[in-house]
Formats: sequence, structure tokens, C-alpha cells
Amino acid sequence: MASQNRWSQHVTETSDALSLEPDVFTLDDPRKIAASLKASAEKSDRRKAPPFRSAMSMLTFYINRAGHSLSAERKQVLERAKDELRKLYGRAPHR
Repeated sequence: MASQNRWSQHVTETSDALSLEPDVFTLDDPRKIAASLKASAEKSDRRKAPPFRSAMSMLTFYINRAGHSLSAERKQVLERAKDELRKLYGRAPHR
């Protein structure tokens, strides 16, 4: 399991798509998480997908890789960050 943690941490920190703000996924405000991901996606010249898709993919990747180690409260914050990201890009809420 330790090698998986190191692998996902390495991907998150060195993604070819986005240069993330340090500790972005530990922020408590879903809007701040979404705004940071949006800013990272829009300024990246290395991403292979549109900014919205790149930002949402990184957030989903983090949630999926953290898996069971996320508390219910933390997962809720991150899921709300998805909704905030959709709002920032003028996308319909996912329900």
C-alpha cells in the first residue's frame, strides 16, 4: 500500500497536466479548492484536455486515490469542490 501512496502522491505532485498549488486538497473551503484548480488548469500549457476537464480529472483522481483514507467530512468538502468547479465553468450541477 505504501508504494501506491507514493505513486499517487508522485502523480499529483508532478502531473504533466497541471502544476497544483501546494496542499490544495487540504483546504477547507470547496470554493478555494475549485478556484485553485481552475487557475492551475487555465495557466497550464502542458494539459492535453480543456481546462475544465483537466481540473475535474485531477480532483476526481485525488478523491479516488485517497479512497478509504478520506474521512466522510473531507470527502464531502472535495465533492462540494466539484460542484464549485462546475459553477466556475458555467456547467450544470451534477446530481
